[in-house]
Amino acid sequence: QVHVVESGGGSVQAGGSLRLTCAPTRAFFSDATGWFRQAPGRDREFVAAISRRDSSTYYADFAEGRFTISRDNAKNTMYLQMDNLQPTATAVYHCAAALGLRPGGRAASGYAYWGQGTRVTVSS
Repeated sequence: QVHVVESGGGSVQAGGSLRLTCAPTRAFFSDATGWFRQAPGRDREFVAAISRRDSSTYYADFAEGRFTISRDNAKNTMYLQMDNLQPTATAVYHCAAALGLRPGGRAASGYAYWGQGTRVTVSS
């Protein structure tokens, strides 16, 4: 069974930065990978996605210009650099991967493999 594991969450003050990392626990290659987040009392929402094949990137409006998704195929690892964080970014961030999904999918239902999440807390 494939698992993906996130790391890098934590607590920062507004204006700070965090870099999240996602890696599979075994060899697993998916062209469609992305980040979602879930704030308390809210539905899980799309943050960003990236294609393993050509590194095309896709962002939610709130993430554009503030978050950067990237990946290192040699390490089979994906990253989410988050800068100028604001309290509205407080959430549990999940890594997701899919087989047979076109890269850039924004619906959580399209992804079959999920990590347990890493918590990000931004204080004002």
